[in-house]
Amino acid sequence: MIVLIILGLLFAVIGLIGCILPIIPGPPLSFFALIILSYAKNWEPFSTIFLIIMAGLTIVVTIFDYVVPAIEAKRYGASKLGVWGSIIGMLFGLFIFPPWGMLIGAITGALAGELAGGKKEKKALRAGWGVDPV
Repeated sequence: MIVLIILGLLFAVIGLIGCILPIIPGPPLSFFALIILSYAKNWEPFSTIFLIIMAGLTIVVTIFDYVVPAIEAKRYGASKLGVWGSIIGMLFGLFIFPPWGMLIGAITGALAGELAGGKKEKKALRAGWGVDPV
């Protein structure tokens, strides 16, 4: 139980650091800390309603953190293929090489999407750079 509490507090601290360093997924880590701490204390510290609300807020904030920048890539000339490529690349990168994989995956995915859409290398690279989630 002590190990779980320490682990939960560690995730909470890393989640707070994620508020400052955008490369660290702060909200999901902070929510995971709530789950670990609740489990360690027999689900008593936080009510089920509270955990459900926090899960919803975590999902919304994470979408704003990572999906909205991909959509904003339009300002850099990204097409729909580039935006979808960046979202897919970011998701793959998140699971393959977190947290850096999100950045690399988003840029690579957008670049691949733009090249698949027929853009020249320079314009594709500009659109790829525009999806930078940090």
